[in-house]
Amino acid sequence: MTSFDDILKEVGQFGRCQKRIFALLCMVSMPWAGVYVGIVFQGFTPDHWCRDPAVAERRQACGWSLAESRRLTVPPVNSSGVLQQSSCEQYEVDWNATALACDTQELDLSKTPTGACKGGWEYDYEGRSSFVTEFDLVCSDGWLVDMYQATLNVGFLIGSIATGYLADRFGRKISFLMSNLFNGIAGILVAVAPNYVALLVFRTLYGFGVKGGWVVGYVLITEIVGVEHRRTVGVLYQMFFSVGLLLLPLLAYFITDWRWLQVVITVPYIFFLSYYWFIPESPRWLLSQKKKSKAIEITKAMAKENKRTLSKNIENLTDDNSDSCAASFMDLIRTPKMRKHTFILGYNWFTSAVVYQGLIMRLGILGGNVYIDFLISGLVEFPAAFLILFTIERIGRRIPFASANIVAGAACFITALIPDSMFWFKTVVACIGRLGITMAFEMVVFVNTELYPTFVRNLGVSVCSTLCDVGGIVAPFLLYRLAVIWLELPLIIFGSLAFVAGGLVLLLPETRGVPLPETIEDIEFPEEVKEKAALKKQQLANLLPNDDVSTNKEPATV
Repeated sequence: MTSFDDILKEVGQFGRCQKRIFALLCMVSMPWAGVYVGIVFQGFTPDHWCRDPAVAERRQACGWSLAESRRLTVPPVNSSGVLQQSSCEQYEVDWNATALACDTQELDLSKTPTGACKGGWEYDYEGRSSFVTEFDLVCSDGWLVDMYQATLNVGFLIGSIATGYLADRFGRKISFLMSNLFNGIAGILVAVAPNYVALLVFRTLYGFGVKGGWVVGYVLITEIVGVEHRRTVGVLYQMFFSVGLLLLPLLAYFITDWRWLQVVITVPYIFFLSYYWFIPESPRWLLSQKKKSKAIEITKAMAKENKRTLSKNIENLTDDNSDSCAASFMDLIRTPKMRKHTFILGYNWFTSAVVYQGLIMRLGILGGNVYIDFLISGLVEFPAAFLILFTIERIGRRIPFASANIVAGAACFITALIPDSMFWFKTVVACIGRLGITMAFEMVVFVNTELYPTFVRNLGVSVCSTLCDVGGIVAPFLLYRLAVIWLELPLIIFGSLAFVAGGLVLLLPETRGVPLPETIEDIEFPEEVKEKAALKKQQLANLLPNDDVSTNKEPATV
């Protein structure tokens, strides 16, 4: 019997057909960046203060500056030892009942009683609009901004599980297309939301489709390339997320209204519906569904585009995972080493999401030029993919993975302690931290697949990666609420999480050069895996026909 991996050697493991499909699917990663961290621009909170209608009216008549009218409206407060004008309190003065002249230099308000804002807020954000300024999500309502990101991650959590099931049940292609149709509708609904409650509901629906569609694209491309190309393709697929990060600040700079920015982020998902005519269904999935004739038809079309000729082995094509047994959650925690792997990998997924999202969202509260800061931080992500590809086959997985977490943690601690006066040094250290956590985030994906046996591999990745979405739900609350206490306090938390993650990774086994495990026994007794590898080498050396050994197989879903 012939497996699909055997046929791929005849089709071309990464020929013209796969490269075309890969290029098309990589485009899916770019708008996802806008969805994932668009809150930095769409939910930007500018400098703000209480609005007094009487003072605002007098400003127009007297030609006051915003600074002058602000002095008459809000009191100074002590913020971290620095005297600043309040954002959430105002003088309790009835200016309509007071003879307010245009010359206010001699006016002493130091003993005037103060209270909470009553007439709304004014924002130093002329010509621009975020949902924060539109819905006045500041002061006592500031925590509602956190919900914008948290609800997205709730959608990610539910959607990735649901879409994964649908992709296994109805196919990769139809699930991908339906996800993008759903994304297009939900994205436009976010853009036209009449109030903040509706916005959160639509945002949850948006998250439901976006991540699931991205994961299906990842699965599809890894299922149609050869074994030795899967890891490279997977890393580069994720790297295009970084390309989207570079485009996002440019779009946000020129598109000043958050609703129109949302429309621009959503439009590509509508365009992706045209992929119906350009990408095939996964032959592996078709084989798993006993649709052999359709799988052979698509495989022949791929070979034709690659200008390759197939042998008669194509007629013996079978599903190489047809004998796998059913998996359950208990398989992930029943035995000691499986339990250890599940805990460590789940924690690393959680930490990667918290630290990665936290560092990006932090750019929106630093007070600098958010567009330039975001662009610089996006640029430092590109070396991550190349560092991974350079080190994993030379050094291994464990040391680079642990080092990336530890470097990210150390950078967070150091950044928190560097004074603001050393701006560029602080920026460089922060960028190193961003590079480290990006590398860790990208590595956890494929390390996860190498530490579970075949029959439970997809379930293991799904269970562990759900903690990524839990981390995404927690991240905005950790960042925005702790930053109110001390701006650098979130960095201390992020650094602690990353340090622990790096230490735990060192407890995992090295998987470089080790065949993928097939059973739980392979995990619990790794020396047997080495014996299998040695036996396979001996069989190949002796030119034995029994070379259909499955230890080189990757999972159908990564």
